[in-house]
Amino acid sequence: MNTRLLANRVLLPMLLMGAMLIFSSALSAGNLPATISVVKKSIVGIGTHQLTRVPRGQLIGTGFVVADGLHVITNYHVVSKPLNTDRNESLVVFNGRGSKPEIRSAKIVASDPVHDLALLKITGKALPVMRLGDSGKVQEGEGYVFTGFPIGAVLGLYPVTHGGMISARTPIVVPMGNSGQLTPALIKSLRSPFEVFQLDATAYPGNSGSPLYHPDNGEVLGIINMVFVKETRETVLEKPSGIAFAIPSRYAAALIERVMVGRGLKGREMAEK
Repeated sequence: MNTRLLANRVLLPMLLMGAMLIFSSALSAGNLPATISVVKKSIVGIGTHQLTRVPRGQLIGTGFVVADGLHVITNYHVVSKPLNTDRNESLVVFNGRGSKPEIRSAKIVASDPVHDLALLKITGKALPVMRLGDSGKVQEGEGYVFTGFPIGAVLGLYPVTHGGMISARTPIVVPMGNSGQLTPALIKSLRSPFEVFQLDATAYPGNSGSPLYHPDNGEVLGIINMVFVKETRETVLEKPSGIAFAIPSRYAAALIERVMVGRGLKGREMAEK
């Protein structure tokens, strides 16, 4: 066969395929700024407010708006600490951007301690919502991003975005070498094991509750977790790593459904609005 003809038949398709892959990657990268711009409108800070305290507002973690625009998903550990009711401390969400964010009252309407999730109801007008995707389709090697408040609101409310690859779908509990390493939290998790997403990205305490979402369409596939998972998977480590983990979004969808069905709404439809 003619060498030139062989080259045309073999090399040309390969070059075209390579060009398509490069174009696809560039397109995905080009979508990310637009996706982040939309997503940030649904990101809120989770914290407490107390008039007699300095500062009055304290940011603890991150949350994102779902369902009807008046509900927020976050980690259970972010909101589980008892409030100082004697000093009128209240649970709030911080919305907006900058040094003077809008403060809205919030209350816990449902919780799932096993998966470390909580659903809050907030006051005020409805906010833009995030859609929950199918976390069962997430594959190792795929890249996702998360947006939240990693170091709190020291300089004001400014959401920060990080990216990472799904390094593994891994059980939440690492088998202990001996019974002396078992804690009540580990025993409870062993009774209800489930998979989490391990990321090759570093998250910080303020990222707890941040949505892990698709860079192209903003669909939420997981909820970043910085305490619950580390207390189980990394208990055996003397110095826990900076590896980030995320709880699959299907557990958040179930939590939303639990609340919405009682109100005459189909929770999963609201979650995937």
